[in-house]
Amino acid sequence: MTDHEADKTALGSTDRTLLKNLRMHRRKERNLKPRKLEAGLTRGQKIADQVAATMGSWPFIIIQTTILFFWIVLNVTAYVQRWDPYPFILLNLALSFQAAYAAPFIMMSQNRQQDIDRKEADNDYRINIKAELEIELLHEKMELLHQKIDLLREKEVLSLTEAVQRLCDQKSTK
Repeated sequence: MTDHEADKTALGSTDRTLLKNLRMHRRKERNLKPRKLEAGLTRGQKIADQVAATMGSWPFIIIQTTILFFWIVLNVTAYVQRWDPYPFILLNLALSFQAAYAAPFIMMSQNRQQDIDRKEADNDYRINIKAELEIELLHEKMELLHQKIDLLREKEVLSLTEAVQRLCDQKSTK
């Protein structure tokens, strides 16, 4: 066995160990249910997710736009008593208040989503390593198979050569 083959065998056993560990890790992750992940959320995380989902939806935007439109129309036309005349200071205060409270909820939800994305990226990286190792193992197996086939060919050619030689020897003795 050459040094190169010894290095390849040592590297192969290390790769096999890593591949085995990755397979076990993947099986454990597959057993986790999304419900278990959602059940592990704190009340604050659930609220943050709900606020972010609500404020980032078209129904919320449409409802808020409608409310703002009627607020401005009612105050400009003085149809109802002007409770917030033009530069709409009360409206600005309400929107600032809404933004001040919405921003932290949305940030918490985004941070949690970022953590989830980071874990998924780590899992993708592990899967890519696993796939690369499996491809290397397949190449190694194919190489061994080719070596065995070449060895069988050599043996077959040798046995055929010996058979031809025996036939030639038998013919020449007659």
